[in-house]
Amino acid sequence: MRLVLLGSGIFGVPTFEALARAHDVALVVSQPDRPAGRGRSLQPTPVSQWARESQRSCITCENVNDPEIVETLHGLQADAWIVIAFGQKLSPELLAGQFAVNLHASLLPRYRGAAPINWAIINGERETGLSVITLADRIDAGDILGQCSTPIDPLETAGALHDRLSMLGPELVGSVLESLDGGGLEPRSQKSTEVIPAPKLSRSDATVDFSLAASAVRDRIHGLTPWPGCDAYVGGKKLRLLHAAVVDDGGSCGSPGRIGPDHSIACGSGSIRLLKVQPPGGKPMDFGDWCRGLRDVNDAELAFTSKEL
Repeated sequence: MRLVLLGSGIFGVPTFEALARAHDVALVVSQPDRPAGRGRSLQPTPVSQWARESQRSCITCENVNDPEIVETLHGLQADAWIVIAFGQKLSPELLAGQFAVNLHASLLPRYRGAAPINWAIINGERETGLSVITLADRIDAGDILGQCSTPIDPLETAGALHDRLSMLGPELVGSVLESLDGGGLEPRSQKSTEVIPAPKLSRSDATVDFSLAASAVRDRIHGLTPWPGCDAYVGGKKLRLLHAAVVDDGGSCGSPGRIGPDHSIACGSGSIRLLKVQPPGGKPMDFGDWCRGLRDVNDAELAFTSKEL
């Protein structure tokens, strides 16, 4: 099949690589290079980088709906357009007469929006997956053409789940294209009553409330890792919380946020143990090692807070 691939983020690279091996890729479309790093030098998107390294024809654009871009893409006469983490909305004029699908990182209609992986973990889901959908006027509201599911491990962060889900994309998108080629696609509409939003996260979301149950505290830490991060304060020191495990998920373990003699941390109900943390300007480290550098860590009154006191 003749394909156009539209994407920017690294999530789409494994699927694009697989499609390029099995099909004729007419063009790759991505976002422009952006300043990044300490030197703020221009860096290509992961998809642009992959296209250049694999010598695929690639264009970048600020607005894929510009008339010239529309004319170029329509002129390719592709059998299908595959959109993954592109970062721009495709207009009805651009999509007119085209078979275009999007790979989304959730079991739609659950978790529509920019951060489906994060919110699935934050909300304590134990299963998620991928959906291939048609493109619609409303974001992530198209008909479902294919899905696959996978369990969420309680110790899995959003970053780890992101990487694992990206590796499930090639088989799912490949199966949808096989059904298209064989005339066996069976679209089904999403149930609006089952929609759960997954709005974009920001740095202002990088907090955790220890008055929640232990499992909810753990899930929030993991759902915010690696971005926007999850910060807390203890003994006047800011600390990024990276990885945690539930020690006790019920009953009272003391004042929420209090660090116990065994380095467990009391929650609204139950307690957690931090496995990995990162001090400002430092590298990730074991929480026990960090505690050894903090005075009075075994003091019963020493506790984490969500804001600096």
